[in-house]
Amino acid sequence: MDKPLDRRRTAMELIENMFNVEMRFLQSGSESLDVLACAFHAEIVVHEPRSLPYAGDWKGLDGVGVLFRKMREIWSDVAVEDLQVAQNDDTVFMSCSLSLTSRANGATIKQPFAEVLRFKDDRLIEGTPFYHDTSEILAILR
Repeated sequence: MDKPLDRRRTAMELIENMFNVEMRFLQSGSESLDVLACAFHAEIVVHEPRSLPYAGDWKGLDGVGVLFRKMREIWSDVAVEDLQVAQNDDTVFMSCSLSLTSRANGATIKQPFAEVLRFKDDRLIEGTPFYHDTSEILAILR
């Protein structure tokens, strides 16, 4: 007997949706959290490194909204290239080349970036980013 097709999203579909929603929020200047709910679970937690200006554990859609608004204040442009993903059950491992442009001075850096992401109901519920060089990031913000 054939098994019914499990139509969970693939790792790439999950990541592309998450980044599309995030970039739309960052670029739009929107304050509405409705757009975030398309890709981020209501119980989301994002763990940002202590060394960055947006350090901490950002919880819930409200917390992620505050995080993205803070990132919007710091970065005039955020871009992801060469995206690669692997999946194990509800966890997606992604790597890419991350480009960040400082809003204050227009300086841009590009560096490797990775993230461990856990999904629930096709929405991100936990994210842990790994920046290649946080001191380089801080240096362009000075």
